[in-house]
Amino acid sequence: MADIFDVVADPTRREILQVLRDSGEVSVSHIVQALELSQPTVSKHLKVLRDAALVTVREEGQHRYYTLDAAPLEELDDWLLPFIGVVEDVESLYRSAGLSEGAKGFAESVGKVAAGAGVRVAGLVDKVKKH
Repeated sequence: MADIFDVVADPTRREILQVLRDSGEVSVSHIVQALELSQPTVSKHLKVLRDAALVTVREEGQHRYYTLDAAPLEELDDWLLPFIGVVEDVESLYRSAGLSEGAKGFAESVGKVAAGAGVRVAGLVDKVKKH
């Protein structure tokens, strides 16, 4: 499997992921139309995204419908956190609150869920503004 960093380094693949994030399950032709790319180009990039487990595909007759699977992006999230200063601030909060290791793990899980919800809400707000 390709390294997740290599996969998302490509701007076309990032655009495809954005289409899937914004639209949910979509056909290849929808992606082709949304990005104004050729079908072979989109298919090539979708294969890379499939191999990296960033998308799932559902077949219906001759049509393929793709859905984003954001779980593999957690590796990126975990790697990036120290660079944006969040981890240092969180560690300081853990120390001052006297949290146990188990409580820290729970707090991290809640924080990730909250951050993900915030991103989804921001995306919905953007969609509403466009309409």
